Amino acid sequence: MIANSAADNYLSELLLTSFVWNSLFSQHNMKIALFGYGKMGKEIEKIALERGHSITGKINRSNPKENLDLNSIDVVIEFSAPELALEHIQFCLNNNLPVIIGTTGNWYNHLDDLKKICLERKGAMLHATNFSLGVNLFFAVNKYLANLMNAYPDYSASITEIHHTQKLDSPSGTGISIAEQIISNHTAYTKWENVTKENIKDSTALSIESLRLPDVPGTHEVKYESSIDTIEIKHTAHNRKDLH
Repeated sequence: MIANSAADNYLSELLLTSFVWNSLFSQHNMKIALFGYGKMGKEIEKIALERGHSITGKINRSNPKENLDLNSIDVVIEFSAPELALEHIQFCLNNNLPVIIGTTGNWYNHLDDLKKICLERKGAMLHATNFSLGVNLFFAVNKYLANLMNAYPDYSASITEIHHTQKLDSPSGTGISIAEQIISNHTAYTKWENVTKENIKDSTALSIESLRLPDVPGTHEVKYESSIDTIEIKHTAHNRKDLH
């Protein structure tokens, strides 16, 4: 089984992400291995333990995945680093471990190959650039607004994403998802560039500006600007607890 948070209509996308995440944490006494034990991993551990689940593995740079007892794992949650995610996902698929992937970054360039491995091995893999209920509601609004604004060429779009200084990838995976949604629903844009709007040279390119500031869990903003006014939508995370 392969699943992601993208679907053909807004409601399906929201329900898929929320349903799978809720289903994971509602199962009785699941044995969970955490691949990545940073801030996000610790937050997942806290929620899982509060709901009666067991953490049977915590993989980081000092505790390699080869130390795991594979028989003690029901599911792997992968929230590590962009440069480690691909190896981790391959390990899970090759060892028949269902894996949920929240890490963003360059591993998505290998997604088609991973899907092939997953199908060949009859494995299970769920990936999403953001599992937050609020962000997925934002995604639905973003698609609707892009479709609406397509009829008004006087407005130009741009995206700003702000995260803490420890975030390793830029732009954020959520920022890329937002951009791809706009491109799919607005004919003026065919690609995105990780530069400020002022530095866009190609009118068909959509700007994603990335800012890194202390203690910012995640903020994403879409603006449509004309000479007369500005329309904007914004999602601001207050913490990392919105896992549902």
